[in-house]
Amino acid sequence: MAKREDEIQGSLHAGGKNAASGRDDVSFVETEGRLQPLPEAAERNIVLRAEGLTKTYAAVPGAAGRGVLELFRGLDLAVYAGEMVAIVGESGAGKSSLLHLLAALDKPTAGEVWCGRRRLSSFSAGQAADFRNRDVGYVWQFHYLLPEFTALENVAMPLLARGMGRSSALERARVWLGEVGLAERAEHRSGELSGGEQQRVSLARALVTEPTILLADEPTGDLDQKTAEAVFGLIQRLHAAHGLTSVIVTHSLEFAGRCGRMLRLREGRLEEAEV
Repeated sequence: MAKREDEIQGSLHAGGKNAASGRDDVSFVETEGRLQPLPEAAERNIVLRAEGLTKTYAAVPGAAGRGVLELFRGLDLAVYAGEMVAIVGESGAGKSSLLHLLAALDKPTAGEVWCGRRRLSSFSAGQAADFRNRDVGYVWQFHYLLPEFTALENVAMPLLARGMGRSSALERARVWLGEVGLAERAEHRSGELSGGEQQRVSLARALVTEPTILLADEPTGDLDQKTAEAVFGLIQRLHAAHGLTSVIVTHSLEFAGRCGRMLRLREGRLEEAEV
């Protein structure tokens, strides 16, 4: 059993809990299926902000190589506590790369990303990993569940990675599987779950550490329309129920329109878009 716990603890890469601005209770109203923060939410603290963000990649030499690639230049962003912000844009515009910067998975070429008063580019590798394990819940387009472990063990991994005891971690993981409607699938491995169930497990894994921030990169991109609708509705419900601050990258204008604010990434800049 100890060996198995060591395997689980050594397998995790992300997670998340508070620190940015303290968790205030955030109230929401629903209008025509879209979550809307109440007016006072706009006066709350900025949880995430990017200032003058630039990201470039060096040229690739050779006959078939490419020149210098510039994704953003002077990009600014402010995300307020309790907001659910959608980012849309064409393929290759840099949406995923922007999320990586917001999660301290990468560093900008120039400019800064701040979470509260903390400058992410100043983090060491260990500090960045701790930030992702305590402040940020990250959901990828593909679920990235580890096939040799059960759904329950996959969800518990962020807690085990931070040193929580196995029984406590599994107990909390079981609660979060219930939150996403999969309590009865706790002992199933990922290969025994449907695509929608796998993504719901990954959502539970992202939120089991009770983060302040949810970053989701095309969380419904690999799902059929009916399943995608169910998963996005679940994200909306959890966002409101747990007072999250969420940034969702999506190719779906329908889903983006159900967020409180929509931003379009175009030619290296973010611009407000009508929802």
